[in-house]
Amino acid sequence: MSEIGFYHLTRSTAEQALPKLLGRTLAAGQRAVVLCGSDARLRALDEALWASADPDWLPHGSAASGEAEWQPVWLTLVPEAPNGARFLFRLDGAEADPAAFDRVFDLFDGEDAGQLAAARLRWTACKAAGHQLTYWQQGERGWQKKA
Repeated sequence: MSEIGFYHLTRSTAEQALPKLLGRTLAAGQRAVVLCGSDARLRALDEALWASADPDWLPHGSAASGEAEWQPVWLTLVPEAPNGARFLFRLDGAEADPAAFDRVFDLFDGEDAGQLAAARLRWTACKAAGHQLTYWQQGERGWQKKA
């Protein structure tokens, strides 16, 4: 079973929160797939990762750039891991089989009632499937583990 962390965004957008999470992933020697819910989100995230100051270098690619096997972070609209990633970051409620990854980061906007309700449904489904779950919420000093 996969380890799935639900990340409740209350103080920033996904484009603001992801660079640090991805930086920690790369520092741990892992590769990541970021599954976006829309082309607009993918493009915005691509720009945000190139402009990131902390960390200041987040090498990544997508189908537009190609060379997936060389990319430690792969941005995509389809549930795939052509870069061999074992860590999945899900945005906008994008669906992928969590069992295909060792660790899943499910980020959702806590200010959006629809995203919050959908995250609750994903939590229930993942729990019923036997995955190991944690719940993180943004606080004044960063991520706080709530469950």
